[in-house]
Amino acid sequence: MSKTRETVLEIDLQCLQHNFDYIKSKIRPETKFMAVVKANAYGSDAVTVAKFLESKGADYFAVAYASEGKELRQAGVKTPILVLHPQRVNFDMLIDNCLEPALYSGFVLKDFEEVARQKNQKGYPVHLKFNTGLNRLGFNPADLEAVMSLFSGTVSVKIKSVFSHLAASEDWNEEIFTRKQIENFIAVTKQLTAALPYKPMFHLLNTSGILNYPEAQFDLVRSGIGLYGFGNTAAEDAKLCPISTLKTIVSQLHTIPAGESVGYNRGYIAEKQQVTATLPIGHADGISRRLGKGVGYVTIDGQKAPYVGNVCMDMIMVNVTGIDCAEGDEAIVFGKDPSAETLAQLTGTISYEILTKISKRIKRVVI
Repeated sequence: MSKTRETVLEIDLQCLQHNFDYIKSKIRPETKFMAVVKANAYGSDAVTVAKFLESKGADYFAVAYASEGKELRQAGVKTPILVLHPQRVNFDMLIDNCLEPALYSGFVLKDFEEVARQKNQKGYPVHLKFNTGLNRLGFNPADLEAVMSLFSGTVSVKIKSVFSHLAASEDWNEEIFTRKQIENFIAVTKQLTAALPYKPMFHLLNTSGILNYPEAQFDLVRSGIGLYGFGNTAAEDAKLCPISTLKTIVSQLHTIPAGESVGYNRGYIAEKQQVTATLPIGHADGISRRLGKGVGYVTIDGQKAPYVGNVCMDMIMVNVTGIDCAEGDEAIVFGKDPSAETLAQLTGTISYEILTKISKRIKRVVI
């Protein structure tokens, strides 16, 4: 892998292949696989990831909003795409781009059916989301009769799948809660199977669910964070490969005398003479201001260079005292060391946030 000469996010397709194969090894051969590529494929590059996984046999993609699905269609992605949180204002765009909405309330269901009817659709595929305990989006099981009543009176839409979302599948302390969610979902599937003249797909599991509750895989599973190299436990992380490596370079070296400060608000005072490196990346690029002042590090020449001072909008400063480096040398902001999970633990967040905050102004490079 060549050394970078600018700030880039490298996307490693070999790692993506490894993660896809590993997660698929956890499910039955007949279970379909939905790759979640929302939020620019968790901060990487949605088009690159989707086109690669389409070529490897992914059965479905999932995005959050219709605009994300439209981008994939314009790039030539043909695989079915589920829109997890469609908005009424985008229903025309959704249908025009052959995107499939998740419908989660009577309000959204009635509105989408009306738009589909106005556009002369017949059996347009929709996905019903039920709330089994996450309490975020979804019909309540008590809504089933009213939902079925609407579908019995229309030919414009047809149920392609029914799904729910686990709240704490990564946390074994919440196993009782998770198993209750699974029971709730099974009850919904039984009622729907009895009420419908056809069988839609059923799906419940996210990445942690796939790894921890494979018996509940139903017809399809959904994986997001696992595809990008994180399994929500250290043991599973070790079996996966982070696909994204954020790299930058040393713009300038400074020798800081004892007592001198570095950065805004004199966020760092050198106790003795030290050398700092200024790097061209900052909070406008997604580097949290919870880093800095000794929290977090980058890797230069295989050694840890701790953040000093406050993270600036376009720059960070790190302590390179004792590290053999020069202006123009490469620095690893995250990848294998530090990993996004390492930075998440240091800043009290989760790897998802570290990954998805990376600005689009950073150049993506496919490896």
